[in-house]
Amino acid sequence: MTEQTTPTDFRSPFMREAQARGFLFQCTDAEALDAAMLAGPVTGYIGFDPTADSLHVGHATQIMMLRLLQKHGHRPVALLGGGTAKIGDPSFREEARSLMSDETIIKNIAGIEGGLRQMMTFGDGPSDAVLANNADWLDKLSYIALLREVGVHFSVNRMLSFDSVRSRLEREQGLTFLEFNYSILQSFDFRELNRRYGVTLQMGGSDQWGNIVSGIDLVRRTDSKQVFGLTAPLLTTASGAKMGKSAKGAVWLSAEKLPVFEYWQFWRNTEDADVGRFLKLFTDLPIEECNRLGALEGASINDAKKVLATEATALCHGRSAAEEAEETARKVFEAGTAATALPTRTLPRADLEAGIPAFRIFTEAGLANSNGEARRLIRGGGARVNDMQVKDEGLIVSLADAVDGAIKLSSGKKHHILVRPE
Repeated sequence: MTEQTTPTDFRSPFMREAQARGFLFQCTDAEALDAAMLAGPVTGYIGFDPTADSLHVGHATQIMMLRLLQKHGHRPVALLGGGTAKIGDPSFREEARSLMSDETIIKNIAGIEGGLRQMMTFGDGPSDAVLANNADWLDKLSYIALLREVGVHFSVNRMLSFDSVRSRLEREQGLTFLEFNYSILQSFDFRELNRRYGVTLQMGGSDQWGNIVSGIDLVRRTDSKQVFGLTAPLLTTASGAKMGKSAKGAVWLSAEKLPVFEYWQFWRNTEDADVGRFLKLFTDLPIEECNRLGALEGASINDAKKVLATEATALCHGRSAAEEAEETARKVFEAGTAATALPTRTLPRADLEAGIPAFRIFTEAGLANSNGEARRLIRGGGARVNDMQVKDEGLIVSLADAVDGAIKLSSGKKHHILVRPE
């Protein structure tokens, strides 16, 4: 089964909007899927392995695809990989993931579920989202039965041809037999979801194409049913950086792992060339409005970035939190005041009472990754304490500098933190 070029004359609302917003990259039979969506509601799923206790911006494309499915009256299924997480998806990874304990997987699933419920409507209605966990069936599998019933339908030669596998082998990193089974289990998931929930569409990033196609083949061979696969492009920014990464690491969807203001600020810092594209992918704004905002130039593009930041944050954290983050940014960047809603870091009271050298407090507060980086920040004139430029790396910062119980640290014009005593 090969990739098909998607036509431009779709008739179903989902396919038309998915294409217009930039979600379509590959589809196994786009015309047949379009017809199926016109004939009635389609149930589609995307899997999320609980490798951490929160999803991150790199998952946002997949969540938005499920939201779009729901918007047009179809039923989305969010599949949590409680079973497959015990193996780990090897797709395009340089080395095997560390195996997680059952306790860690359970904890991660709880965190991810909370994020998904924030962004989609779950329930028993025809288009309400379904939350499933593949541990419900994978944990009960008999290995011999799986080999006899499912394994016979998989060609090792074909599995070795998948880009995700071939790239790993070409780097001579090796691929464990445990990881090699992942594609089989993901295919089993598709068939099981088809039998349990009537799922006929699997979606995901383009790195999942091989696994998705394998699942389609399994359903066809064992159940003689037509099902579909659809992938979105893996996103990079206009400058070529991987989408969803910041200087501090992953941009988490959980407010417990990343303050709402920092999430808002991530979107506010979008490169000019990406604004229109990201508005279409990561907000619910009409496509015409996304195009209008994305076409703004000069200083006006900053207004579009604020709209992007607020709309994307509202989907993840709620409208009230998004508007509060926007107002915090206005106060910090436009009015020059230290807003109490800025991200906060706590340091030991005893250390702050004694005083901490400026280079070290920037490191401990998370505005620099090392003391050396903090020193360079100060030498370059980018470090400020309570909006005053720091010129001396050894300047002692203490509780005596606190304003309303907090010390405001700034790295450049866009990164600010309030330091308070524990």
